[in-house]
Amino acid sequence: METFGERLHEAIAQRGPLCVGIDPHAALLARWGLSDDVAGLERFARTVVEALADRVAVLKPQSAFFERFGSRGIAILESTIRQSREAGALVLLDVKRGDIGSTMAAYASAYLDPSSTLRSDAITVSPYLGVGSLRPAFDLAASTGAGIFVLALTSNPEGPSVQHAVAPGGKTVAQTVIDEISQLNAGASPLGSFGLVVGATIGETGHELSEVNGPLLAPGLGAQGATPADLRAVFGKSLHTVLPSYSREVLAAGPEIADLRAAAERVLADCRAALG
Repeated sequence: METFGERLHEAIAQRGPLCVGIDPHAALLARWGLSDDVAGLERFARTVVEALADRVAVLKPQSAFFERFGSRGIAILESTIRQSREAGALVLLDVKRGDIGSTMAAYASAYLDPSSTLRSDAITVSPYLGVGSLRPAFDLAASTGAGIFVLALTSNPEGPSVQHAVAPGGKTVAQTVIDEISQLNAGASPLGSFGLVVGATIGETGHELSEVNGPLLAPGLGAQGATPADLRAVFGKSLHTVLPSYSREVLAAGPEIADLRAAAERVLADCRAALG
């Protein structure tokens, strides 16, 4: 069984280091001339998949923008995941789940179990009930070859009050998260399957990321203000494991497929240059 880390390493080697979000929020649907309803959602998602799923390493649907349309939105999310994977893209489902015990196990099963219609290559999770609370997701990911991206250092202004708080032992809460994920990836080659989410807009972090041995998802590029040149300040000597993530910067180029592809190619070239 190939691990997620192995598949991601291969996808980046073949397609380049780029993750593109699928974020069909109301303003973007309007920009594309689409209605803010299930029909507009379906058209948007189908167009992004057709334009990019056969050429970018990772597509990242934001589950909330599908969930807001209820069961019909979830059906479109299922189709988006399936079609993206069939075209060769890895799917990182952005759900940011975090709970305890059987509830966390149920979330993990919903998104990572091979029999689930929402089965994705990886998901995002929140560790702020304690990293140990995520154990059911870690265990299922390990047994099915899936991946997990754990929030570590985020770019929202409220984040540092929690993430930079000092835990017992003198480490920040974020560094404790980073270190625990590093342990999960110990010995993995060429890349661990347990990643971190570190915002590209946060600048010098003051945290040690060099031992993670897993992918570092860097959202916040483009419309949120960060540029590929900022990645060096944030990630330093860990640049080789960074997965830059764009959403609006690419999606705003739609709805024409050629324009979406051109936007993705442009930001990929910028990221290749910045990451060396």
